[in-house]
Formats: sequence, structure tokens, C-alpha cells
Amino acid sequence: MAFKFSGGLKIEEHKELTESSPIIDFPEPKKVVIPLKQHTGATLEPLVKKGDMVKVGDKIGDSKALISSPVHSSISGKVVSIEPHPIPTGEVVPAIIIEATEEDPIDELALEKREWRELKREEIISIIREAGIVGLGGAAFPTSVKLSPPEGIVIDTVILNGAECEPFLTCDHRLMLEKPDEIITGLQIIMKVVGAKQGIIGIEDNKKDAIELLNSKLKGYGDIKVVSLPTRYPQGSEKHLIKAILNREVPSGKLPLNVGVVVNNVQTAYSIAKAVCEGSPLISRVITVSGDGVERPGNFRVKIGTQFKDILEY
Repeated sequence: MAFKFSGGLKIEEHKELTESSPIIDFPEPKKVVIPLKQHTGATLEPLVKKGDMVKVGDKIGDSKALISSPVHSSISGKVVSIEPHPIPTGEVVPAIIIEATEEDPIDELALEKREWRELKREEIISIIREAGIVGLGGAAFPTSVKLSPPEGIVIDTVILNGAECEPFLTCDHRLMLEKPDEIITGLQIIMKVVGAKQGIIGIEDNKKDAIELLNSKLKGYGDIKVVSLPTRYPQGSEKHLIKAILNREVPSGKLPLNVGVVVNNVQTAYSIAKAVCEGSPLISRVITVSGDGVERPGNFRVKIGTQFKDILEY
């Protein structure tokens, strides 16, 4: 079977700049700006005020709206301001500004080990929601909502998107190489929550090392497999991914769940595993910093709220 969709573009990848660069923990920021809308959905209400001291992992914003996801402090420090701040969508939303203080040293995140197989579906969804997990492939849709399809909808397949078809980006590639076990666990958790019998990890064929590694890790897994996809843009679009892998067409105006599929990014699956198995909220993510104008291109695990200028000046 040819795993491809009709059309698509072959574009210059520029991935050679960072594809061999291991993930590095970016230095702890002295200041973070955490918008109260980092997801698709409702703007959150602040749970802290100016002058409050917070610790890493503390929930600092939440909403009762269905389509919403809480945010957490990514550092320990002092809330110095809550003020309007622009976000990538062009909106201006309230943001919580936190500065690290010498008097309040950085604390290690308090983790809670769990065995995910012993948890009920509802417990897992609650953990994912409280951890603030959203889609990390672009849209930032609240994951707890995505994994709660309407009654009567049957999900038979979960696809993990490891295509990373965009030029320059290699953060998902590196994560698959460095954290394959956690990604597989995240996929298993998603499959349990939605009741899917099949899990598929779709990876473009320009990442042969990741394909080989995950295939070796999945020996003996009868319900999960890796699919190698032709390298073309926009392979990572979930509708194109579903068409290429399953030959199912998502109708105009409909969602993947309408054809029995849930799609999540590999980094989202990793974050789900960290939240469910360790109690870790979403306070960081892996990014690629690349391009001819970048002095130190690489893949970095960066705290949420870190300012672009700090990253570019590193």
C-alpha cells in the first residue's frame, strides 16, 4: 500500500542545521510571560495577583469553560504584574509576569508517580486537563476535550503525528530519538482513553533513524505500528495524514473523529505520559531554533513563558 495523499510539495528542508543536535535544557529564565490564553478556547481567569509568590508547577490560571486549559507557573518566583500582552494570533490578552527571586530559589517540580494501566478513563482525562495539556503540533487545542468525543462516536484508530513536514524543524525528530518509550506510553494512554484498537505513528521517510528506532521498540506490540510516509508538504496536516495512512477522507466541515480517528502530535503524547505517569504539568516544550541568522541553532527544552529575545540571544 502506498501511504500518500494526492498533490503536495517538495520543498527545501534545511533540517541538516539541527537534526543531529541533541535536545538541550535551555537555561532557567529569570522572567517569564505566561498569557492566559495559550490554547484554542476561552481566556482564563488569573488565580494569582500581583505580589504573590509562586512555585514551579503551581496552577496560576483556569476557566470553567469547556474549551479551555489551565496554565501553570514554569518557574518559582514573584508575580510582578498581570497586564495585556500580544500573542501569536494577533490578540492582546492578560498575561502573568513572573520574576525569579534570589529569596525564593528554584524548586524541583513535585512529581507523583502513577501506574496508568490502573487508572480509569475519567481519571486520566481529569489528569490531562489539570496538567494543562494541549496539542503541541500547532493548534493548541485542549487535549482533554479532544479525547472526549460525543456519545455515539466510535474511535478505532489513534494516529501520532511524527511527520514534522515543516522546513527547519527537528524538535519532534529529536524527541522520537531521545524519548521513544515515553511517546509509546503516551500513545497507549490515548488509545485507552478513546477505546481505540489500533495505534499508528506516522513519520516522514527523511527520519529513517526514528522509524528504525520506534520499529525496534514496538516489536511485540500487536496493536501499534509505524508507517513511513513520503516526504512532502503538508504531510503533517491531520486530514492529509489520515488520507495518506488510512485512505479515509474527512468531509469538509467535519473532524477526524467523524471518520473514527484521533490525531495527536508526538510531543503531545510525550507530555501526556509525563502528566499521567509522573504528575508533571505542561510547563515546557521542545523547540527548534534554526536558520542562517541564528548563532547557535539547536533543539531546546524551553520553559513556557520564556521570551523570544532570551532564546535568540543565548
